[in-house]
Amino acid sequence: MDKTACEVTRLWFENNRIYVETAGGEILWQSLLYYKRLYNADDEQRRDYELNIYGIHWESIDEDVSYESFRYPNPEPVGVSKAFLEHPELNASAVARRLGMAQSLLAAYITGTKRPSARREKLILDEIHRIGAELQQL
Repeated sequence: MDKTACEVTRLWFENNRIYVETAGGEILWQSLLYYKRLYNADDEQRRDYELNIYGIHWESIDEDVSYESFRYPNPEPVGVSKAFLEHPELNASAVARRLGMAQSLLAAYITGTKRPSARREKLILDEIHRIGAELQQL
């Protein structure tokens, strides 16, 4: 990628997403679900950023977003990733234990660095639904 393709000329937030416009005129975005500090930040904190050669930095909330991440194939979480990112009250370690799955594997599914098979994703989501049903019994 050439330097102008990474150069951000505009940054804004809308509909729980962060958008950038590059010097080349591209508009790229990502879900704020991947960046909880930005998601929970107020407008003033979101406006207080610095651009550097690698990405965007928010000093007051200690958050960084790389330019490269705007080109990742999944800007919006789906499935298992979305379930856990939208519901931080879910304990990934506990769910992994219930499933007999390595916590590190479930963490990779949550962050999007790995994608579960359709069968495995259904297994995980079904377990979350079982947990919800158990909680409703209380």
